[in-house]
Amino acid sequence: MRRRRHGLRDRKVSELLDQVRITIIKGNASEIARVSGASIRTKGVDATKVEIDLEILARTLAVRRQATVVITGKVDIVAGDKGIYRVKNGDALMTRVVGTGCMAASVIGAFAAVEPDSRQAAACALACYGIAAELAAEKSSGPASFKAALFDCLYNLDQPTVEKMQRIETERVL
Repeated sequence: MRRRRHGLRDRKVSELLDQVRITIIKGNASEIARVSGASIRTKGVDATKVEIDLEILARTLAVRRQATVVITGKVDIVAGDKGIYRVKNGDALMTRVVGTGCMAASVIGAFAAVEPDSRQAAACALACYGIAAELAAEKSSGPASFKAALFDCLYNLDQPTVEKMQRIETERVL
């Protein structure tokens, strides 16, 4: 049964990407590898180890699908036709709370609604989300208190804090 579910998921993802204009494709390393066509096993939404150069994978998929591709992880990769951003904000406690990846997608969507450059929107969204996670981790004693603090830190995040704490590296491709 598990094999059929992967087959169905793969077919439906391909169908959506072929039939709908999708601006941002986001997932963890194994999800994006699977979407790109790599022969990789996935475990639901859990990331599995991927032995592929993730930046090349993201850039190739971005060019092929004419979209921004986001791979979340210890270092988030945001790729598009003009280059790659590496976002180095975040905290390991994010991996201990179910739904942080979905929440990241929501934050990216909110930024993309007001910033026409989807690559820049995604990188800035992930930096802000990661900064909020770093601040939340300082106030937390574990995953439950981290989750509550993350919401509060996102709500209270301000521009001076973002400017001081953001860690985004840029690699332009000509």
